Amino acid sequence: MSIEKPTMWLQTSIGSLCNLINGRAFKPKEWSEAGLPIIRIQNLNNPDAKYNHFDGELADKQRIETGDLLFAWSGTPGTSFGAHVWKGETAALNQHIFKIEFSEALIDKRFLRYAINQTLDELISGAHGGVGLRHITKGKFEATEIAFPSLTEQKVIADKLDTLLAQVENTKARLERIPKILKRFRQSVLAAAVSGRLTEEWRRDSTYNGEGYPASWTFKHLSEVGQLARGKSKHRPRNDPRLFGADYPFIQTGEVANAAGEITSATRFYSEFGLQQSRLFPAGTLCITIAANIADTAILGIDACFPDSVVGFTPKDSEALAYFVKYLIDVNKQDLESFAPATAQKNINLKVLNELRLPFPSLEEQTEIVRRVDQLFAHADRIEHQVNNALTRVNNLAQSVLAKAFRGELTEQWRKDNPELISGENSAEALLERIKAERAAVTPMKKTRKRKVTA
Repeated sequence: MSIEKPTMWLQTSIGSLCNLINGRAFKPKEWSEAGLPIIRIQNLNNPDAKYNHFDGELADKQRIETGDLLFAWSGTPGTSFGAHVWKGETAALNQHIFKIEFSEALIDKRFLRYAINQTLDELISGAHGGVGLRHITKGKFEATEIAFPSLTEQKVIADKLDTLLAQVENTKARLERIPKILKRFRQSVLAAAVSGRLTEEWRRDSTYNGEGYPASWTFKHLSEVGQLARGKSKHRPRNDPRLFGADYPFIQTGEVANAAGEITSATRFYSEFGLQQSRLFPAGTLCITIAANIADTAILGIDACFPDSVVGFTPKDSEALAYFVKYLIDVNKQDLESFAPATAQKNINLKVLNELRLPFPSLEEQTEIVRRVDQLFAHADRIEHQVNNALTRVNNLAQSVLAKAFRGELTEQWRKDNPELISGENSAEALLERIKAERAAVTPMKKTRKRKVTA
């Protein structure tokens, strides 16, 4: 791909600068508890990823030392591909990764890594395979062209990118911490809401009983403040095409878990036939999952059906608000999960829910609690939205900085101030000629076949 660049720069293929050595296809039976760690793609992208080890005979070319430049050429776009400088101990190179061998006296390693990564979109677009798993061929990688300045300018560019991209990463790391902080904030808001602390000033009563709840609150079973009913999906098989149509929303456990509070749409719908073997719950019903995902909750914003893995709770108008009961279930989720037997698919029953003994304030105070929680959650949602937008901009910023670097914009003034370092014997053209001459002078070693030693 031709890119805009300074006139003193050249455009050259990656293959003209280096040699590529692929890793070894280790078999699971070759893995061991000790020996050299085997570098797989996940070990390049995730420093906490577990290593397999190899304790047998290994060719020197597949032995990796600290500082070696590697390129992951297979995997999922966006997560797997890329050039990396190995920072670990001596290791064995797995397949799907190239070791890149080049003259470090003539090419700056950091610059080469950045230059390769700046072409990732082009490389991935030409990769073989489907959407999930793709491969960049050796020929495609070698033929891909990069911008190539003088050696001194390579080092200046790498220095600038080291500084700028470190700042980008630091900003990204700080932003990525905020959603976790907001999650803890929401949890603390709910804990304060169902313990009476959130409305203590509003209540004008700071008296608490021995269990830590306001003295004015009373403990009640769910069956006293409303009605619990399991969803229905009696027909078998459950995937009978006659069950489905476009009339009645059909909600399942995953949609409850991912609803972020309220369910306002559906991806599947029952037909009239489907409705006959189910039950339509009205908007405002509290959905509680009792199988697979235990005690996930959401309020129906639409009339909907759901299977028996979901329970619908309809509060008595004079006793409770659905949202307040939701908060109580959310805070006690871990306790409810403990009631589920240790089976392949965890589940609890209506008896467990009906016998829950939970603290309830007056309906007026429940209304105030829901109002305050909604207000605080809306504030947290606004912050999270702003953070997500900022993260998108920061993620784009890294590519923007790389693009500027490889258009020569980061070093424009430096070139004006140092013309002698980019011309004559110091020029990119002279440098590339030296690289070609050095590579031509290296005679490949004759391959020898390994033989089994016999007595």
